[in-house]
Amino acid sequence: MTTDPDPYEQGQRAARENIPAEGNPYQDGSQEHSLWAAGHEEVAGAAEADESEDT
Repeated sequence: MTTDPDPYEQGQRAARENIPAEGNPYQDGSQEHSLWAAGHEEVAGAAEADESEDT
């Protein structure tokens, strides 16, 4: 089992904790940066969709 953090899961967690996408800790252009952003977008995008349905 690996103990390395998963950037995708970190991005999802950050979005759930309302950390903005600009808080991505990885170097821009790196694979980890892209994975973190994808995880963040998945959660943040779902949250935004839920908010727009409530109006």
